[in-house]
Amino acid sequence: MGKWSAILAFVMAPVLVVALCLFVIFFGSAPANACGVGTGSQIDVDGIAEDATAGGFNREQIVNAAYIANASTALGLPTAAQTLGIQTAIGESGLRVIDYGDGAGPDSRGLFQQRANGAWGSYEDRMDPFISATNFFKALQRVDGWEGLEPSIAINRVQRNADPYHYVKYRDQATAIMAFLTGAPMAEGCAVSGDAKELATGLVAAIDEGRLRLLQSSYEKQIRDVAAGTDSEDCHIDPRILQIITISLQKFKTVGVSDLNRKCTGSILGAGVNSAHYRLGGGRAVDFFSLDGRALTGGDANSVRLLQELDPMVPEGARAGQINCRGGMSFDHFTQFNDTCNHLHLDVGYTDGPVVIS
Repeated sequence: MGKWSAILAFVMAPVLVVALCLFVIFFGSAPANACGVGTGSQIDVDGIAEDATAGGFNREQIVNAAYIANASTALGLPTAAQTLGIQTAIGESGLRVIDYGDGAGPDSRGLFQQRANGAWGSYEDRMDPFISATNFFKALQRVDGWEGLEPSIAINRVQRNADPYHYVKYRDQATAIMAFLTGAPMAEGCAVSGDAKELATGLVAAIDEGRLRLLQSSYEKQIRDVAAGTDSEDCHIDPRILQIITISLQKFKTVGVSDLNRKCTGSILGAGVNSAHYRLGGGRAVDFFSLDGRALTGGDANSVRLLQELDPMVPEGARAGQINCRGGMSFDHFTQFNDTCNHLHLDVGYTDGPVVIS
């Protein structure tokens, strides 16, 4: 029996594929509850084929991943937690129940490298895949708002490791394993939510984490008001702009925004009332002043990287400033114009098309 048929034969209920798509996802950088592959039923571990492989792992490791997924299901957690738990164990132990620790935790043991401090149960508990996973998920449940955090950040709140982004690189493998266990196809990305409130809620979490910085408190308030559903007609932010900011947070650890809806603030800087920041109720443009803590010119490496990432996804007619700062670059979708070389301007003020995965 092949590996796919062996798994599918034992899945007990319909699979929940892409449970909640709030954001564009790039290799696990979306919030922990976004675009997950999971199942609400217990996976029959004995049904996993002997030659099973997924995400670069063998049957022994996939079996351990199945125990993790089952522990999450037993606690009634959202299916997205399953991928997060597997992501954690890949980063801690390579999905092996190991009987040793490391320099930072010489008494750490098991899939999750849980320490002998009483918080994680007995030695036997820490060496048991299902029990250790259960204890991990119970700790995750105590992390306020974990579903809205970037997965590696949520994991870090439980594991308390030095680098909060340590687990980012394991997201692809964890997703591949869950796709294998559920029989789900591995999608390249998720549909982009068109709901501004949902998008803004994720950005509020990034603000609170210190990852998203707004130069003016009025612009932070705009995002918070959209998230709360209390924004007025002239203080709204186009969902596509919220998506663009979200995408920037998937690619960079920190993001700085200097301008959003100028109609809301009454500012007529730059292009005045004809600016996409202002016209048609405003909120159809965003100015970035920094990425990963580095100031932007529109022609620097981080500006160019973001433009190249966004170009396949933005609708034709979306605009990028600072052509005068970049030289002879060309794009498939972005229309370029001159602007001052102290930020990166992006807008969707002259197009009705959606942001999509190419």
